[in-house]
Amino acid sequence: MLLLTVAYVLCLWPYVPAIVSWATAREVLIAMIPLFILAVGQSFVMVIAAIDLSVTSIAALASVVGASIMTGQGGYLAGSLMATPVALLAFFAVGLAFGAVNGLLVSRVQMPPFMVTLVLQMFLSGAAIWYTSLHSEAVSIGELPRSFVEIGSGSFLGIPYAIIIAGVVALSAHWILSRTIFGRWLYAVGTNPRAALVSGVPVQNVIFFAFVISALCAVIASIVYTGRLETGTPVLAQRVLLDAIGAAVIGGVSLFGGKAKILGVLFGVLFLAVVDKGMQLLGLSQSVVFAVKGGVILLAALLDALRNYLLVESGR
Repeated sequence: MLLLTVAYVLCLWPYVPAIVSWATAREVLIAMIPLFILAVGQSFVMVIAAIDLSVTSIAALASVVGASIMTGQGGYLAGSLMATPVALLAFFAVGLAFGAVNGLLVSRVQMPPFMVTLVLQMFLSGAAIWYTSLHSEAVSIGELPRSFVEIGSGSFLGIPYAIIIAGVVALSAHWILSRTIFGRWLYAVGTNPRAALVSGVPVQNVIFFAFVISALCAVIASIVYTGRLETGTPVLAQRVLLDAIGAAVIGGVSLFGGKAKILGVLFGVLFLAVVDKGMQLLGLSQSVVFAVKGGVILLAALLDALRNYLLVESGR
């Protein structure tokens, strides 16, 4: 994926020289960070052969709930020094609550992940809009304290806080997947849940915590998004769900479970972000951009299906 990204940039360079400028690199990096965090969380669910369609709605609801606490426009803790810390706790509380709902329904009730997360996505999207209407006459909740906005736009020793946060998420995810028993359990459940259960793996708990981790990553992405936009909005990250899933697939995470690498996810996100920016620089319409990205993601899914088919055939 990294080589394809470089090749894509080199092909566009003669037509849009701006694609190799520092300004473009900065814009691509800014676009990548929250998408990468979402894709990392999605990888934990996909590695167990499931999918989480509710992550963007969890991010949106967390955004407006957190903003309603700290906003200067009649927030619950407006002007208080505790506004930002309490709002951050609210962000994570929303993620934990609905991640647990997904995890319980899938692992204990044994409902299909697609149906559970799709229904929750619809419910939370409506809940976010309703909650926003209770706290603001506008379509979003603004006037957030500077201490919170700094998370999305500030820096430490020249390194943006958002990059530091994404780095911590990536390293933690890599460590969990490659260095812990829980990571091995995830791969085992994704490869063959029945064999994993017979081997003593607590399959239900593994599935539960995979969805909780996915929701927590959605919340972290929501914090970065909200800080960067300086407003809580019920449509936060609405258009990036397919990008998050697609970036994971392009980066080598299998839709059939049992395969995931965080470095691959990073390269998948980079590829999608560069493709998106390149087409914008070419002046293509948004509909064309969506169509091309959809085609790329479909191709990655087809290759993943072919790889899985060949593995199954070779194992017979």
